[in-house]
Amino acid sequence: MSEHLQQHTGIAKYYHLMRPHTLTASFVPVLVGTACAKYFTDIRIDLLIIMLIACLLIQAATNMFNEYFDYKRGLDDHTSVGIGGAIVRNGMSPKSVYNLAIAFYIIAAILGLYICSQSSWLILLVGILCMAVGYFYTGGPVPISWTPFGEIFAGFFMGFVIIMITFYIQVGHLEWYPAIMSIPVSINIGMINMANNIRDRVKDKASGRKTYVILVGKTIAIITMALLYLISFLVVLYTVFFKPYGSPFLLLVLLSFNLPIKAVNRFFKGNTPIELMPAMKVTGQFNTVFGFLFALGLYLAALTAI
Repeated sequence: MSEHLQQHTGIAKYYHLMRPHTLTASFVPVLVGTACAKYFTDIRIDLLIIMLIACLLIQAATNMFNEYFDYKRGLDDHTSVGIGGAIVRNGMSPKSVYNLAIAFYIIAAILGLYICSQSSWLILLVGILCMAVGYFYTGGPVPISWTPFGEIFAGFFMGFVIIMITFYIQVGHLEWYPAIMSIPVSINIGMINMANNIRDRVKDKASGRKTYVILVGKTIAIITMALLYLISFLVVLYTVFFKPYGSPFLLLVLLSFNLPIKAVNRFFKGNTPIELMPAMKVTGQFNTVFGFLFALGLYLAALTAI
């Protein structure tokens, strides 16, 4: 049996339910936003840690809602790959998955109250909006994931919005700098969603979804992915000369350049969901490696600028 179709029990089934390979989309923006804030202030570690935990909880809960609603709509079965499989393979009841997601949201909201008390209560409204998007991504009468805008919503809210919130709670005001730095992060997070949609395009089309991948086809979608990955690197290269924040430390991201090339090649070569899982894996790895290198470069640039 493929490793992507294995059954899990005990703690393992909860671990896979959270879809850990996607969680980098939560902590990379927090690290990047914090690194940007270092230019303007000393970093409060308590806010960094709490923001990190809250975002991980929201992302994990979003994955659980995804599992629940896709099961309810008949999209997932025991042959589905790329899912946690908690319901269709591991014996968890749909209600328990849904309730666990709600519990994660409640804990994240409590952590958010502490963040608001240390910064601004306007953050509460933005946090509620982010959680609503997480829920309605696969929930509600017209899920965002069924439209051509799934990648845009994911990239904007998990990339740009989280980076700006993280920056704001540290600094106390907004700047253009973190907004520009959010562009490559937002793109890379959106591409995780596009990779998922490329893999699932056949079943998604049969279910009635109208994702960007379905509308333009696999080839154009992969070309779009390649171009957007290129833009991610070009934005970083531009910021190297972006005064007063440019720094050669940002060139650290070039160490990850081989990963998007590998992902794109594997997407072109594979066709079935199982064949495309290695490409999906590389997509997640790239977001992680690029994100860490980018955050490290930004932080080192801030340290040397002080």
